[in-house]
Amino acid sequence: MKPNTLKRFALFADFTDEDREHMNEMLDIGTFSPGEQLFCEGEEADTMLLILSGSVRIHSQSAGRLGLLCQGANLGCLSLVTIGRREVTAVAEAETTVAILDRAGFLRLAEDHPRAACRLAEAMLIDLATTLRRHLPYMKQQFSSDEVVHSG
Repeated sequence: MKPNTLKRFALFADFTDEDREHMNEMLDIGTFSPGEQLFCEGEEADTMLLILSGSVRIHSQSAGRLGLLCQGANLGCLSLVTIGRREVTAVAEAETTVAILDRAGFLRLAEDHPRAACRLAEAMLIDLATTLRRHLPYMKQQFSSDEVVHSG
């Protein structure tokens, strides 16, 4: 894959060409046929996927169908910096090609090219904050004023 391909992803908008090149060195490419699982709910989450082409249906046992992600979307970013299980299942809806970065690759990036790894971590936090803000009205509707929500 060419490093300029990463420019299509919001996560890499603030990367320099050099940072994108370093990032590109850490990526593997995978191709999935329609109906093939990219990952399954409950398994160890340790990879970020960038959808290069095709589309991916996301669903969970508890919530059912959650959405369709297409070219330019990313999923699993936080699994590079957190330990846990997948909350959803991802299935290729069409012939789908993804770039894959696993946690070990992210750690190598941090070791070899700390600026690029820091930019990626920053971009992941911005992406998370943007997603939370976009869904905040929906989240507020899910809780009545007399419910207590505990964090942690």
